[in-house]
Amino acid sequence: MAEIIVVASGKGGSGKSSFVTGVSRALASQGKRVLAIDCDIGLRSLDLLFGVTENVVFDWGDLLLDRCEREQALIKGDIDLLAAPRNFYSEFTPEAVAKLFKSFSKDYDYIFLDGPAGIDRGFQLAAAAADKAIVLSTPDSVCVRSCSRAFDELRRLKIEDVRLVINMFEVKPVCKHKLLNIDQCIDETGVQLLGVVPRDINVGYCSVTGTIPGEFSPSTLAFKRIAKRITGKRVPLVCE
Repeated sequence: MAEIIVVASGKGGSGKSSFVTGVSRALASQGKRVLAIDCDIGLRSLDLLFGVTENVVFDWGDLLLDRCEREQALIKGDIDLLAAPRNFYSEFTPEAVAKLFKSFSKDYDYIFLDGPAGIDRGFQLAAAAADKAIVLSTPDSVCVRSCSRAFDELRRLKIEDVRLVINMFEVKPVCKHKLLNIDQCIDETGVQLLGVVPRDINVGYCSVTGTIPGEFSPSTLAFKRIAKRITGKRVPLVCE
């Protein structure tokens, strides 16, 4: 049965979708069966990042509304994908969405739910199916504060296992006190650290082209470390 993990953040721009893409690929390279579900209704992006936009005909909303069959909505690949609907419908209740997402659990080792920015109803739909959560924050005060708020909401929704990933981390601005350091991010959010992803210009380029960063790019190496930690292996939090 899959571990279902929602990836959340209090604000946009923290890199949730790029993180889901990178970690999913890292886990797949370890032989894990991974399903990525885009939960950003109306603003979906995982199909772009995985380079499969032309294959999207149906989404999980169509599946929930009985407009298609399961195999029609599921985009198969090294990582399988369910695209997000373009619109909300009244049928999209936390109970219905959780039942749908959990129905895929027996076929995978990990299911990642790419949550929308903020903590409104889209966030609550994504969290409804999750066993665990990863909150993503860049090392700036605004994002860290919103990340802390997302953490509080996840705890209110009874998700107890929550971990922090610091994304787009840069050493020089931290040393110049322009960004928060790792300890400050942990203290401000109150969340246990899972890993740190350095800023990597390759990620932005690949998000446009739908390609994969190089095997030894900073982000790829970070995603591999985080993927190993997700599977329970003891590896460093940051590159040494």
